[in-house]
Amino acid sequence: PPSPACPARPTPTDPRTPYTAAGTFYRKFTALFYYSFRFRRPVAMVTCSRPGKMAAEASAAAGEGALPAAAVPSGSFLQRYLARLGALRLGPDNSQDAGGESGRRTELHLLFDQLISETCGPGGASAVAGTRPEDVCDLLVQACKLVQHNQEHLVNKVCQLIHHLLNRFQVIVDEESLKYLLPYFISALKQCSSWTHVEILQALAASVYNNGPKCQKYLPDLLGKNGLLIQFSSPAQTDTELKRAAVHSMANLCLSIPGQLYLEDPYRELCFQTFLSVLQSSKGSGVDDITFCMLLQNALKGIQSLLNGGKMKLTQTDQLGSLLAVLKKCMFHGLPGLNIEMPAILYPALLSQYDSSVSVKQEKLEQSNVKPTGSRRKKPKAKQKMDKPEQELKEEQERDSGGRREKPKWHGNVPQDPSLGVWNWPSDESHTSFLKDSSPWRAHAWKKISSSDSEYSDAEGGMQNKTRSFQAKVRQGALTCFLSTVKSIEKKVLYGYWPAFVPDAPGIGSPQSVSLITIALKDPSPKTRACALQVLSAILEGSKQFLCIAEDATDHKRAFTPFSVTVASSIRELHRCLLLALVAESSFQTLTQIIKCLANLVSNAPYSRLKPGLLSRVWNQIKPYIRHKDVNVRVSSLTLLGAIVSAQAPLPEVQLLLQQPSFSGLSDSGSTTPHNSGTTEWQGKAPLAPGEPPLMSEPIPAEPCWLIRLCISLVVLPKEDSYSDSDAGCLATTGVYEPSPVRLESLQVLTLLVRGYFAVSQSYLLELGEVACKCMEETDPSIQLHGAKLLDELGVGIVQQHKPDSAVPSDQRVPVDLVVTFWTRMLNGPLPGALQNSQHPTLQTSTCNALSSILPEAFSDLPDDKQILCITILLGLNHSENPLVKAAAARALGVYVVFPCLRQDVMFVADTANAVLSSLCDSSPNVRAKAAWSLGNLTDALIINMELMGQSFQNEFSDLLLLKMLRSATEASKDKDKASTEFQNLLQVKSNVVRALGNLLHFLQPSHIGNPRFSEPIEESIQALISTVQSEATMKARWNACYALGNVFKNPALPLGEAPWTALAYNALTSVVKSCKNFKVRIKSAAALSVPGERKHYGTPEQFSQIWSALIVALQRSEDTEDFLEFKYSASLRTQLCHALLHLLSLADEMDLPSIRATVAEHGQLIGSYMLQYMKSGVEDEGSGMGENFPERDSILKRAIEHLRGIEELSGGRLMKRGAVAYLEDILEIHNSSTALAEV
Repeated sequence: PPSPACPARPTPTDPRTPYTAAGTFYRKFTALFYYSFRFRRPVAMVTCSRPGKMAAEASAAAGEGALPAAAVPSGSFLQRYLARLGALRLGPDNSQDAGGESGRRTELHLLFDQLISETCGPGGASAVAGTRPEDVCDLLVQACKLVQHNQEHLVNKVCQLIHHLLNRFQVIVDEESLKYLLPYFISALKQCSSWTHVEILQALAASVYNNGPKCQKYLPDLLGKNGLLIQFSSPAQTDTELKRAAVHSMANLCLSIPGQLYLEDPYRELCFQTFLSVLQSSKGSGVDDITFCMLLQNALKGIQSLLNGGKMKLTQTDQLGSLLAVLKKCMFHGLPGLNIEMPAILYPALLSQYDSSVSVKQEKLEQSNVKPTGSRRKKPKAKQKMDKPEQELKEEQERDSGGRREKPKWHGNVPQDPSLGVWNWPSDESHTSFLKDSSPWRAHAWKKISSSDSEYSDAEGGMQNKTRSFQAKVRQGALTCFLSTVKSIEKKVLYGYWPAFVPDAPGIGSPQSVSLITIALKDPSPKTRACALQVLSAILEGSKQFLCIAEDATDHKRAFTPFSVTVASSIRELHRCLLLALVAESSFQTLTQIIKCLANLVSNAPYSRLKPGLLSRVWNQIKPYIRHKDVNVRVSSLTLLGAIVSAQAPLPEVQLLLQQPSFSGLSDSGSTTPHNSGTTEWQGKAPLAPGEPPLMSEPIPAEPCWLIRLCISLVVLPKEDSYSDSDAGCLATTGVYEPSPVRLESLQVLTLLVRGYFAVSQSYLLELGEVACKCMEETDPSIQLHGAKLLDELGVGIVQQHKPDSAVPSDQRVPVDLVVTFWTRMLNGPLPGALQNSQHPTLQTSTCNALSSILPEAFSDLPDDKQILCITILLGLNHSENPLVKAAAARALGVYVVFPCLRQDVMFVADTANAVLSSLCDSSPNVRAKAAWSLGNLTDALIINMELMGQSFQNEFSDLLLLKMLRSATEASKDKDKASTEFQNLLQVKSNVVRALGNLLHFLQPSHIGNPRFSEPIEESIQALISTVQSEATMKARWNACYALGNVFKNPALPLGEAPWTALAYNALTSVVKSCKNFKVRIKSAAALSVPGERKHYGTPEQFSQIWSALIVALQRSEDTEDFLEFKYSASLRTQLCHALLHLLSLADEMDLPSIRATVAEHGQLIGSYMLQYMKSGVEDEGSGMGENFPERDSILKRAIEHLRGIEELSGGRLMKRGAVAYLEDILEIHNSSTALAEV
């Protein structure tokens, strides 16, 4: 019998439900109320609160005598019900039996009730455990087969059962069961009365969850033009509960699984428009708030599923603008004190176009009952007798509210320090007004009203809390959907809507526009605040190209505000608001998101173009959180510090911050982070190893860097005591040290600091080296790897500091003897063991990179056994089976081969060549790319040795090895595996091997060229270079090919001008110099054409004339470009072309002068103007290679004039009076006159 607390279950024979209009309404109402009541509130009835006893009573009434749920083995639970359902099959004569059908329906009702009873509530946990999904599906299919569509109450009950069991057991319906259930639901929706549709749609939604690709056959009936779901969710539908169930089913259909079929475009577009229209609709007067919130949630989930599927592309402006408009509206749904009016469509704009109507209205209750004082964290007094559901709802709401503090103050062990930035904003008045303005938002009166003060009853108060909870879920759903939208559209499209979601500094007298920051500062739910910060982080991530236009370093006094100033103002406002949120937040999870959002902002903001001070505020404000009791907050704080030291490093502002007093702004109260008083007790005082030079006194900075000290202490020193329970969830290396994430992030900060501010960290060189060694000695692979990366950055910093073009004065560089001590300690420590740790190939790769960063001057001073150790390990690792290790070893050998102390060692060069050639044939594109780079370095070393040591080195080098290198490089230049995923690596292979070919052809001696074994390889290698110049390869490969041909022309032993390949090479270069889109390639081809030093190398007069004419055409086209970025190289191109023309004139003979004279007669004025520019300018570009001063250019022109005058004298004056000589003399005279005037 039903409980007195709920109405009796209506039956078909109930006299209260006659089939009249009024009776139909009453029947629908009582049925819906009965079923919604029994499942929304656990009362003492058969379906929920007393499953064991009441189920047994119900079973006994049916004559079954079932055992209680606790006594039923989980394995036989569903099989027992399947057997009972099988016994209730409809017999052939039941239609003749007046009571048979009615009795069967009663048994089914009781059986379904008992099944729901045994699986709901805490007592159903034992039944859920060990249940197979296929048994659940079989049971549901069997139940549907026993229920006919004309038995509407049973249809309603079986749909409740399906919805309940699928959610309770978390089962995804298999495809076979789906083939029966979906047609059953579709027929039920068409045949049954409307009062059953809600339960049917809920069962449908549970069945199609994660089964969208399997429902393609039934989509026309559900999502077609006149589909059932489309009808139930149309704007004309007045039943909100029915619309909610239909939208829920549609959202579950849109949920896709990666790798499976997806909704076709028409269905997808129809669903999107349906969801959008639901979100754009307003709540009707008679619609319940909670039902409307659930409707919005389902629509938001549907759009999110469409976006996450990857096929939904928001390409149309109206489509994207409509979605963003409703998302912004839903972001603030139910936010206390806020009501915004949004247009139907948001359009891209530089400034915020829509002045959203913001009304801060407090309810009468809040105006009359809010007390001006008191803490917002004070809990309302609860009545002595409070129903359990209301109590749980209040507790959930209390947790969801997050306990935001009304005044910004430090929480827990984070101290308050008024000198740390937030309170020192330039405009204190605006800051105070912001806090005053935000107080009515942040201090919600409904959190302060006690039960004795409130005019509402407990039931009303519980309903208010429940409504606010559902409204918060709508806001969270909108933000989650917005996050999916941000990830599914291009950044350049997204930034058109930047003003609509990112705050800008409010104008004078105007309120601040609502944005994501409004939610982060004023929403009472910590989950919602965290969602808003996640969306803001996603927007800021990768925004460097957009934010780089910001600039406010100089005061703009103009009649208008430039867009760069507007973006800069937005960046400043983001800093201000995020720091306000930082000091006001108490939820650890939300606090972590705030700091991560700050890190994304710092990583992308152009601080070099902004007024200084922003980073100082962030720096000082984040310091105390390094010692926060939550480990995730500590890790994110270190991440933010790493972002600061890596943001456009080096910045003068950060340089000053690093030199602040040690641990400035950090309080010791409650801290468990180990302190470092400047001593290094953790470092062992081991005696010097054999061959290690005496330790030089390490320079100590006048003001130690507190950040380096802090990170070192976090990595190597044991913590004093535990922080909090949150540490227990982290993967710590041991219980003695900090949690592993904290140590890893500290190592990352050290690595970034060394990379960006080596001048600060070089004073801790030996100490940081010991940190790297200690990390590589540990067992945690992640700690080992980060230690190796730190060592690599230290080595790279030293090498960069000692480069010839380094701006660091010699007396401020790390002394070479200290570098020798550093690397000797590393090689005496765990570095060799890490290099040979084959179980950890990633560590081997990082240590290989570290070993390649040894300073060449220091390597020569290392003990011989250490040098041999490095070379032996690298040669051995070059044969590793792991491609990452092999690639790193090949690269390291390419670095070593150019060391002055190693490149003259013929045996080492030969060993390196053999190792590199073997890697050049590897199947991995990455290995081949590194080997090609090393081969290019090796051939550079051959050229250097040839110039410094002469023919002696060439004679010692093996001819067979040289031939092998020539053939391997030629073969590698044909690598065109475009189907490979590592296509970029293949392009690097081509670029480097053509560079190597040019060096090898330059290195050849006459004995090699005359050797028949070399003839064919030489021909093939030159053809490979010509093909690369003329091909559609990358500009880098073509540039290297032109450079290589220039190297080939430098070898006097090659038959340049006589060999058949001469014309092909010149034709390729002249074609490029005239028409290549890339000006750098043109410059290098012109440079190659000016390399030959004798007239015979240019071939016949026709060939010479062709080269001359090509250079003139290239000079005419030197300003013609479709790419504006190439225009900056036009001056360098003209410089190189003029140099090449003068070089040809200085080599021309009598047969070449007619073509020169004709060109001068036709284009003399143009050539003369460019020649004068060439003589006057001192343009020097990295791509031109031209850096002559005025006297050198004068001498080039004079040399050409003297050469032509000599030809004129030999020809007996047959040349015309106004020939090339006179033309050049006029140019020289004009140049000399202008120079004399400039000096006066």
